[in-house]
Amino acid sequence: MTGSRPSSGPRAAINRAALLRRVRGYFDRAGILEVDTPALSRYAVSDPQIESLAVDESAVSPGPLYLHTSPEFCMKRLLAAGYPDIFSICRVFRDGEAGRRHQPEFTMIEWYRRDFDLPGIIDDTLQLIVEALGPGAPSASATIVDYCEVLTQACAVDALQSPIEALADAAGADADLRAAIGDDRDAWLDLLLATRVIPTFAADRLTVVRHFPASQAELARLCPSDTRLADRFEVFHGHVELANGYVELTNADEQRERIRLDNENRRRRGQRVRPVDAGLLDALDDGLPDCAGVALGLERLQMVHDRTEDIRDVITFAFGDSE
Repeated sequence: MTGSRPSSGPRAAINRAALLRRVRGYFDRAGILEVDTPALSRYAVSDPQIESLAVDESAVSPGPLYLHTSPEFCMKRLLAAGYPDIFSICRVFRDGEAGRRHQPEFTMIEWYRRDFDLPGIIDDTLQLIVEALGPGAPSASATIVDYCEVLTQACAVDALQSPIEALADAAGADADLRAAIGDDRDAWLDLLLATRVIPTFAADRLTVVRHFPASQAELARLCPSDTRLADRFEVFHGHVELANGYVELTNADEQRERIRLDNENRRRRGQRVRPVDAGLLDALDDGLPDCAGVALGLERLQMVHDRTEDIRDVITFAFGDSE
């Protein structure tokens, strides 16, 4: 696509509007309040798997500003300030992501439910997806699998205990790939999940992967019954990830330590160390209520609805097409 023409036609825009109406209808009936949060911040997410887009020159800030990768931090500050269940539908930005399933700018549906446990938030997510997709949607009775179990079934490895060499062997890695990934255990696990596990998921069915390793907890609470695991889940339709959610970590000291470790990991990988969001940590110190949250990609959801494998088919001006 070149010149002034959009990446997608009117039908995609009509379908998107219908999806948004159904999403907002679901939240409205559940009594969840829509909120708006700033897209620009002095802070960036520390997760080494996510890169923020920076605004390096600004008359309003002596240092760099960052476009948010998610409204999560601000939404948690709202919850700590006494807000009820909330949701946001907003544009978010992530560097280094462009192709058939990724764009550097996309729309995220994010919501938080107070006092929800992992089964409760998984069910909530499945109900929203099915209702949003409308007629012809897959059943909300999804296949639910545990991360470690499904990795063992597909790859014959133990996600928590197998040595790095065994993970590399299971991935069929050559010498160059082994040198590139090295001893980054989570990178090997991510590769196995993407190349060996997800391709086994049923094409027209929702699949939930739950209880990720604690090393991939990010902002999630550890499982009370097994602290080697996190109360985190992802939802897939076929081979496409739609949503990522978890029971939220509410302990400020533990969150500080995770951010410190994230930045150490970033430094080791040669990535930029990110400034710590003091507002988030202050909110946790003030007392974040027990809650669970989910991030769901609107364009990914529409890809399922419109039966397309290319995210550019559901975006009016996809990155690269509108240059």
